[in-house]
Amino acid sequence: MKYECILFDADDTLFDYGMAENHALSHAFAHFGLPTGAQEYAASYQEINHALWKDFEQGKITSAALRVERFNRLFAARQLTFKPEEFSEAYLRFLGEGTFLIQGAAELCGELTGCRLAVITNGISDVQHARIKGSPLSEVFEAVIVSEETGYQKPETGIFDYAFAKLKLSDRRKVLIVGDSLTSDIRGGNNYGIDTCWFNPLGKSGDPENLPTYEIRSLDELVEIVNRA
Repeated sequence: MKYECILFDADDTLFDYGMAENHALSHAFAHFGLPTGAQEYAASYQEINHALWKDFEQGKITSAALRVERFNRLFAARQLTFKPEEFSEAYLRFLGEGTFLIQGAAELCGELTGCRLAVITNGISDVQHARIKGSPLSEVFEAVIVSEETGYQKPETGIFDYAFAKLKLSDRRKVLIVGDSLTSDIRGGNNYGIDTCWFNPLGKSGDPENLPTYEIRSLDELVEIVNRA
């Protein structure tokens, strides 16, 4: 077996972030007395949140600022009077309950018994640890590496240096990163000199500047890749 360690992205690779986000928005708005808020404002929130996470990847905003700024912008745009700091706190608490898995994630991890498994994610530390701990994958990973704890985020090489040091890895040829993002997971892995696997269930168009070593549409395809390699 070529790969001794597989680094998994968390959101939209193993965990269904869309379901977790909907759960958190619905419960947060209900908590503040607006039970229809998620239905009314989810699209606006997702657009704002997506843009801010892109800024985070590029080092333009910190995770601490991001978690409040997204609601600050949403409430300003939609004339809502909630306090962004208080709403963010409630939202993150509910987001940590979002343990929904991508189809096949638990089965995949159960089959990769010959590999060391770890998570490397650009998330908020408390949220990511809570979600993983409360999920069926709680005992699967040797390490959970969250950008907020390292001072770096994918695609920066610093987060990979941190992961290699924590896991005591040395041979980059024996490490594979699996993720859904071309700009963070695939670019980061390529820049670091490790093999990459793009999880692309929707068949999105690729990017010639961020070519993965492998591309899969379903998680069960990864078992064949690992065994074949």
